[in-house]
Amino acid sequence: MALRLLVGRVCGVSVRGVPSGVSCSSSFSSRLNASCRSVSFSVQDHDDFTQRVINSQLPVLIDFHAQWCGPCKILGPRLEKAIAKQKGRVVMAKVDIDEHTDLAIEYGVSAVPTVIAMRGGDVIDQFVGVKDEDQLDSFVQKLTE
Repeated sequence: MALRLLVGRVCGVSVRGVPSGVSCSSSFSSRLNASCRSVSFSVQDHDDFTQRVINSQLPVLIDFHAQWCGPCKILGPRLEKAIAKQKGRVVMAKVDIDEHTDLAIEYGVSAVPTVIAMRGGDVIDQFVGVKDEDQLDSFVQKLTE
C-alpha cells in the first residue's frame, strides 16, 4: 500500500519515469517505471485541468467522481487497471465533482461516476455508471486507435 502511494505521488510529478535526482534500487526502479507508464493524477484546479488534460499529448480518460459515491469506489480501481494495460499510451485524470463543480458543469456531468475520453482536447466518447473490466478495456482501447 505504501509503495502504491509513493508511486502515485512520484508519477504525478513525472509521466516519463523517475524524476531527475531520484535514485532507486534496480528492482524498485523497474517497478516504479512500470507503474509510471500507467499514470493517473487528481486535478488540482481549472488551470491544472487545462494544462494536463486539454493540452495533453496523450489521450486522457477523465473520471468524474465523488468521495461519497459507492459506484465510484468500484469503478476507480477498474479504470486504473484498464489504464495500466495501455502501458503509458493513455493517462487518467481524476476530478472530484464536489471540489471542482465548475468542471462538472462545463462537461455536463449530472451523475457520478461519469467517464469522459478526450484526445487532443476533444471529447470523443463517454459513459455514466459502472462497467465491467472487459467493457472498460474496450472503451480505453478505442482511445489509442
